[in-house]
Amino acid sequence: MSGESGQPEAGPSHAGLDWPNPERNRAGVPGGVIRRAGAQGPRSWIQKVLEQIMDSPRQCVTPSEVVPVTVLAVQRYLLEDEPRDTVPKPPLYCYDVTISDGVYQEKCYLDPSLNSLVYQNILKVGIQMRISRVSCLYNEKRIGQGILCIDNVHCGETSDSISLETPFRNRAHQEKPERPLRGGKSHYLALWNNEDPYGDIWLTDKQPEEHNFSDTKIISLSHLEMTWTNRRNFPALLVRILHKSKLRYYGKPDKKMIEPYQTFLEVADSSGTVSVIMWNALCPEWYKSLRVGLVLLLQDYSVKKSYPFRIQPVPVDPQIKLISTMEICLNLRDPPTNIIIIPEKQVKPEWRLPKLNHRFTTRSELDDMPENCICDVIGLLVFVGRVQRSKRKENREDFWSYRWIHIADGTSEQPFIVELFSTSQPEIFENIYPMAYFVCTQLKVVRNDNQVPKLLYLTTTNESGVFITGHRGQPYTYDAKVKNFIQWIRTKSDSGEQKNMVIGGYYPYPPVPETFSKYSSSIKVESLLTAISEVRKEIEDLQYREQKRIAIQGIITAIKYIPHSSATESASASETLRNANRPSTSQAARVEIQERNGKRHQDDEPVNSQYFQTTSTNLSLSNKIRILQGPHANPVAVPQPGASVQTKGIKPGMPSIFNRRANTNASLQGKARKTISDRWESQLWREKKFGLIDHLHYSHVYPESIPRKFMFEHRKFLSEQYNSQPAKYVPPEGRPPKLDDFKSARSLGHFEVTILGLNHEIAIDVAFLPMYCPEDIRTSQIDTLLTSMNYSCAYPQDTTGNDRLPGPRAVAGDIIKAATELDRVHIVGILDICNLGDNKVEVYLHKIYSPENTS
Repeated sequence: MSGESGQPEAGPSHAGLDWPNPERNRAGVPGGVIRRAGAQGPRSWIQKVLEQIMDSPRQCVTPSEVVPVTVLAVQRYLLEDEPRDTVPKPPLYCYDVTISDGVYQEKCYLDPSLNSLVYQNILKVGIQMRISRVSCLYNEKRIGQGILCIDNVHCGETSDSISLETPFRNRAHQEKPERPLRGGKSHYLALWNNEDPYGDIWLTDKQPEEHNFSDTKIISLSHLEMTWTNRRNFPALLVRILHKSKLRYYGKPDKKMIEPYQTFLEVADSSGTVSVIMWNALCPEWYKSLRVGLVLLLQDYSVKKSYPFRIQPVPVDPQIKLISTMEICLNLRDPPTNIIIIPEKQVKPEWRLPKLNHRFTTRSELDDMPENCICDVIGLLVFVGRVQRSKRKENREDFWSYRWIHIADGTSEQPFIVELFSTSQPEIFENIYPMAYFVCTQLKVVRNDNQVPKLLYLTTTNESGVFITGHRGQPYTYDAKVKNFIQWIRTKSDSGEQKNMVIGGYYPYPPVPETFSKYSSSIKVESLLTAISEVRKEIEDLQYREQKRIAIQGIITAIKYIPHSSATESASASETLRNANRPSTSQAARVEIQERNGKRHQDDEPVNSQYFQTTSTNLSLSNKIRILQGPHANPVAVPQPGASVQTKGIKPGMPSIFNRRANTNASLQGKARKTISDRWESQLWREKKFGLIDHLHYSHVYPESIPRKFMFEHRKFLSEQYNSQPAKYVPPEGRPPKLDDFKSARSLGHFEVTILGLNHEIAIDVAFLPMYCPEDIRTSQIDTLLTSMNYSCAYPQDTTGNDRLPGPRAVAGDIIKAATELDRVHIVGILDICNLGDNKVEVYLHKIYSPENTS
């Protein structure tokens, strides 16, 4: 394998500008002296460009012919400092882009000035791209070798037909393991974070092997703790893995480590538990093969004093001694560690190795658990959110990847709400979907009982692990709470359950506190409020799938209702999928075209009244259980043990923000509405809107932000839509559907809210998603816009069967009417900014602080 033992040369040494000899086969040519192609054989645009560079007196050229090429891969790596660099620079991640012209593939180096195209997910796999300027970077230590550099491009649309059969022009580009074009690193990083193992250097085939212990001297951990400072050679350790951390990548431009990785294992024998650190090239060799519960024989390791500031995880067994004075170090060399996985059948009782003790918690027990408590959970995935990213440090290129999920276990009407960060298990993180049985270990409780309403969710830790398949045979299957969950699952009927599962969409969690003063104390930023003139820069600084929350001051001056319109609202999803090729005339499509063409205006014609038509609904609300995906989602049914799959109205999983106000619109229940307006604008707006120095339009809601009803038969497609963009192109299976073909999990639509700055110079249009779904039709109780932001979902109260309940248009009228109460009122608006990539940015109004609760 690659590693310290096979360090590649620095510089562009892995790809030569070697023209293919037409006498050879189409498989490409090896590295070597540059050759000019003959007149015979296939001609390609890539080949022509390389010949232009050869004939040019300069090393950069503008191609005489610019044709579209297809992007097949975008791969990231860290570039080391150049020899001429005297001051260490911050991390500089470079990108190699693999293109195809239909004849050959070529791996090219992307000039760092174009990195922003990747940051914004504009340059991505599957698109057609026109390269208008190229250059050559030669390796001065090799004859005739260099790399093709992309200096200027225009990114187009996704290509309809992409072939992966074209060969690489240079055979060096297809060698395994893959190596970056520049620098001395032996591997690529995951495209969107540094924690996930990526590429073919990560081995998975380490198997247990029986060992003859007759000549092996073993020392206990407690004895080693007392004697390690006086030893030169250390006997073997026989231990069980209790915890395994996610990967840590510590690469720096000024450090010449080939594979700078680190991971922690918490291991134990009968005498104690200690931290084991695995370094560098051992991580790609062993990380994916090691799992919690395995028994290891460790030989030729080193011991050092433990790092004083690292907090070890809570011991699995409180009776086992926690050894915190030393750490065991495993390296490929110095000394070369020998690791053997001992098969479980060879483990002897007299070794007294500890067993795994899980801390499974049910949802009904979670309400009483203290903050920062560690627990494990098992349940049914009922909501899987889209992958999001957050900066690890401000002004850095490093990000965390995470997603929100809901898990039901049948012990409560509420789900577990889990903030699931990447656990260095991309094969699971990127392939979870509703209806799966899900186990997550080492979760930490996050709660705030002083917030109204109380905040309660779980988040992953450094040692968290996730399991979605292969539960059979896992140690946790013997836990009593796991058995209870399995029994509950067996009592469930699959009939009708799928329609209540939700995937993807915008998910504004966690909610902010009920007063601005509490919000101020709960966040850690240099500037609490963002001037409305600075919002554009905040938006432009966001990278792909990054979501950020800011607070602005302003006045709500206009609000317009944009109904959700989709063919799936009047037809079943399956019918829509069968007719996916028919042209769409949805309002959302028209709005998107208008926005992209820059023709959208505040005074667009009102939405056609046909979008407000609703059908009468007969629901038995008293026998349903509701687990909600968020402030815009449909309920997800998870029955109690022994119950059939039904839904019951309950309070949503996402806490509310305000205390509930008295119902002033009760008299409207059961009565037809005479006139309902779908828009409102204040006199102030009519006076100021034509004299603005800037008007930001960010109120459009894209299809990716709509949560969808989950369809199991399309699980692969739906999972891909809400995952991050892949680094390599993967051809679809058959003819893929479109995201708009899947039924929305929310039906009310959204509102376009115009907020005018306090100085009346700049305005911004933002989207507001009210808490509504078809079963939640007693939303006429919403009497003000503030109250409508009280809930993650408006839920019905006890009603009589004779009540006639209002539909979406009536609810929209209530909310628009409520906006008039804020006329000329100075408010603080909490905004969620979301970058979806490909120049698609959304801004959502998450919360309004009125004057009475800004103190």
